[in-house]
Amino acid sequence: MTTISANLQAVHARIDAAARKFGRHPSEITLLAVSKTWPASDVREAVASGQRTFGENYVQEALGKRIELADLGLEWHFIGPLQRNKTRLVAETFDWLHTLDRLDIAERLSAQRPDSRPPMQVCLQVNISGENTKNGVALAEVNALAQQIAALPRLTLRGLMAIPAPQEDEAQQRDAFRQLREAFLQLNNNGLQLDTLSMGMSHDLEAAIAEGATLLRIGTAIFGNRKNKL
Repeated sequence: MTTISANLQAVHARIDAAARKFGRHPSEITLLAVSKTWPASDVREAVASGQRTFGENYVQEALGKRIELADLGLEWHFIGPLQRNKTRLVAETFDWLHTLDRLDIAERLSAQRPDSRPPMQVCLQVNISGENTKNGVALAEVNALAQQIAALPRLTLRGLMAIPAPQEDEAQQRDAFRQLREAFLQLNNNGLQLDTLSMGMSHDLEAAIAEGATLLRIGTAIFGNRKNKL
């Protein structure tokens, strides 16, 4: 068994244990393997162990991997900050975008998404901890922006995403995720039909599952410590 295979098994065991502890079923939770900075060969190892969805932060690096792994028919999620000059590449290449936080970027993606492809699945990134160094829309602005994005063609708003400030204490981790879940529920109460809470990483996935995460973005626990950017 390869290290990546063993790591995937360990992550699934953590997900299963947390889901059952908090009264959820593991099938409600999607594992997104964050493969940024890792070579296509490592992605192939993960695929051999059953992993089909992968997250990337850097557009050019991801495009190279997607070409190299085109024979596998994988689902690709863009989870890094998106600059205006990269929107066309993302619109043409990726299945999902988790880091949408501006209307002008959404409008560009909507206009640039090829008609030959299904609508891009998107999550609105929320700056849940109010950090100046983090991207994301403020909680107070979530509803207005979500309604505008949901009205755009060629995009399907699926839910919310956040990267809270790191906390060692599980109660503090859960508090941040709870705020995102409450915003998510409010959007659905306001008429949107959202189904995705993209929250939780290697160090806090249990707290995220406790608060309703439906998609976990896991890198280090699968692939190991980060390598230098390819």
